[in-house]
Amino acid sequence: MIDATSFRGAACLAALVPAMLGGCGEEEPAAYGNFEAAEVVVSAETSGRLLRLHAAEGTRLAAGAVVAEIDAEPLTLERQEVLSQRNAAQTRVAEAEAQTRVLEAQLETALEQHARTRRLFEQSAATARELDQHEGEVRVLRARITAARAHAGATREEIPATDARVEQIEDRIRRSRIVNPITGTVLAAYAEAGEFVQPGQPLYRIADLDTLVLRAYVSGAQLSGLRLGQSVLVRIDAADGELLEMAGRIGVIASEAEFTPTPIQTRDERTEQVYAVEVTVPNTGGLAKIGMPGEVLLQTQDGPRDAAQ
Repeated sequence: MIDATSFRGAACLAALVPAMLGGCGEEEPAAYGNFEAAEVVVSAETSGRLLRLHAAEGTRLAAGAVVAEIDAEPLTLERQEVLSQRNAAQTRVAEAEAQTRVLEAQLETALEQHARTRRLFEQSAATARELDQHEGEVRVLRARITAARAHAGATREEIPATDARVEQIEDRIRRSRIVNPITGTVLAAYAEAGEFVQPGQPLYRIADLDTLVLRAYVSGAQLSGLRLGQSVLVRIDAADGELLEMAGRIGVIASEAEFTPTPIQTRDERTEQVYAVEVTVPNTGGLAKIGMPGEVLLQTQDGPRDAAQ
């Protein structure tokens, strides 16, 4: 027969064992999310036939590497044509300036002849017709000099315009070489060599997979346990159902709440609001993949803890 004391002891033990087992279990995550990466879509900046493209899916590219080239032969020919126009304009300016100098010399002689004729006319040694003739020559030469100077000035103004056109064409020639913007891995290729591409047409998509971002969502009650730069643990699924822990650091904490970004199932879930948190995770060995789910655990001096505690 069991007495009351033994019964109470057995009941206390039965209550204590589940609590001890629960304490030995896995730490509950503070938040869940999926991995993302900063992706860049590289596009063509000029039109033409794509001569080559070294951006196959899965290829790792270095920043600054030339990965594609668009046919720039038409641009090269256009540049030569504009340069020829520039040289012709410079020649016309030189000719107009030379003509101006000749006319100025002729004007100087005509002015001297006009002055001499005026003196003779005042002495009644020359006729009025001769004086008018020399005055007409002076007027004609002055008009021709004005026209020559205007022609030289107008032609000279064409040169900066042609220089600007040359710079624009050279810029387009430089843009025909596609330079990879970041070090990363090609996620997708959208074009093939031999295709005709247009400005703005996507060629490939690349992302830096060495560092990923886990975007997770926490409740308002958990915000007090978060701060920018805080070290956290991130767990991902590994082989044989195990969990692999990775170090991470909080880089972004949303300042405004938003509704739960998952398909709504119940009315209660529809009323809950959460805050987005971005955890930067060094992806050593490439274990994490874009879109892979992950769990976030906060760390204290004694180790990881749940933000709800």
